Amino acid sequence: MLASREIPVKHLSCHYLQNIEYGAEDITILKDGLAFMSTGLKFPGLHSFSDEPGKMYVLDLLHPKPTPVELQISGELDLSSFNPHGISAYTDEADDSVYLFVVNHPHHNSQVEIFRYVEEDTLVHIKTITHPLLHSVNDIVAVGVESFYATNDRYFHSDALLLITVFLDLTWCDVVFYSPHEVRVVADGLRSPNGINISPDKRYIYVSDIMDHDIDVFERQEGEQLRYIKSVAVGSLCDNIEVDHKTGDVWLGCHPNAMKLSSYDPEDPPGSEVLRIKNIHSKQPVVSMEYADDGHVLMGSSVAAPYEGKLLIGSVFHKALYCLLK
Repeated sequence: MLASREIPVKHLSCHYLQNIEYGAEDITILKDGLAFMSTGLKFPGLHSFSDEPGKMYVLDLLHPKPTPVELQISGELDLSSFNPHGISAYTDEADDSVYLFVVNHPHHNSQVEIFRYVEEDTLVHIKTITHPLLHSVNDIVAVGVESFYATNDRYFHSDALLLITVFLDLTWCDVVFYSPHEVRVVADGLRSPNGINISPDKRYIYVSDIMDHDIDVFERQEGEQLRYIKSVAVGSLCDNIEVDHKTGDVWLGCHPNAMKLSSYDPEDPPGSEVLRIKNIHSKQPVVSMEYADDGHVLMGSSVAAPYEGKLLIGSVFHKALYCLLK
């Protein structure tokens, strides 16, 4: 469980992103440098600094001084209960339209919202997706304008039963493929799948099994089946996954210490850890720590998104960092 792990501090040249005060649980970056962020997550068992509904932000990494701008949401969506979690962006090659997929937990339910990104600061809500197999969605990766893979991070919704699954080491969680034509489980036997993403060539799916402390690698098969390839041990509770679109390196926002994250104490805050996996498909992938903090700069890192020598680090409920890698 890594309940009592302590890590050395390893900082980069970073500063806080403006306007992000209540976490940026997930961040994803388009090839043109536009970064999307989900903020203000309320999640059972985890701290929150705000009772306000969640928000979405966009950030232009090509701007000399990138500043997050709140996205205006139009359409039929109850914004008073908006509680965004994992996100994924999909660009339709037919017309270059950008679609943003957002896991949403209104009233602690589980659903997926699909938006179209228009102009500079607007998301148009297209549809809400609910399904019995999408019962506890943590993160998603879009593979079409209405299709995606999603992780279910728990089998039971009761906290007591959830603890039992942890203590008994039950592997009852799964990955689900959704399209308008079919919905099915494509990978199961997982302890607690969290972040999910895709390789630049779209051939492989990466899943962070946070309780197993590893990244599972799957190959996409015909008919959107997943074939398990291997697991890469990371030695930390890794949350969301982002992939460098040029190098294919896998970047992970991780929680070094489970106990500090779940029992928040401002005097002894939860730390942050960013890991990178190089050559994940080789026989000897290289896992390296790229950033680490004891919680006094950044608490509870959940995502690390690279872009052209820059790195955005988000957190579950705290702040977000803009860092230089070079």
